[in-house]
Amino acid sequence: MPLGERRKRTEPEIPSASLADIAFLLLIFFLVATTIDIDSGIGMVLPPKLEENQQPPPIKERNMLKILINDQGQILVEDRPIVSLRQIRDEVKKHIMNNGQDPNYAESPEKAIVSVKTARNTPYRVYIDVLDEVKLAYREVRDMVARQRFGMDYLTYRNRFAKDDPEKDEIRKLIPQKISLAEPDPGTGGGQ
Repeated sequence: MPLGERRKRTEPEIPSASLADIAFLLLIFFLVATTIDIDSGIGMVLPPKLEENQQPPPIKERNMLKILINDQGQILVEDRPIVSLRQIRDEVKKHIMNNGQDPNYAESPEKAIVSVKTARNTPYRVYIDVLDEVKLAYREVRDMVARQRFGMDYLTYRNRFAKDDPEKDEIRKLIPQKISLAEPDPGTGGGQ
């Protein structure tokens, strides 16, 4: 190399070939490590489907508590307007625990049915709130029965038994949760 001639210096480079591999590995890591919330919906057990020519079982009027939610989200219990959601819970509890005393409510907890009917444009929030109040009423009644019979709340009572223990269902058999979700009338609340 002659004097005065400069040596060409090579520029330092960052090897970029492995960046794609690193990005791919990070993508796989986040796909595996990320949990995706799955909406579980409303936890309800639907009754078995009736046979084609089978009629639904007859139900006495007094055993069914009718709750209607109209298009504006107004709630009627047995055709009486309800001011607060708490009233629904009280009405349902009274209906379940009537034991034949008041002829306007159920004959027994086993026969008590709560029917929730909506219109086509019922606000979804009101519908869910009403369902929550009905379920809370059942929960409070079961809690009360568990305290009377076993001296503990319903959740503690249930947690004492194994998952498939038949004795676990004793309170559920005494206070079965029967909620009927009626379909909206086709002529009400269409709004179109």
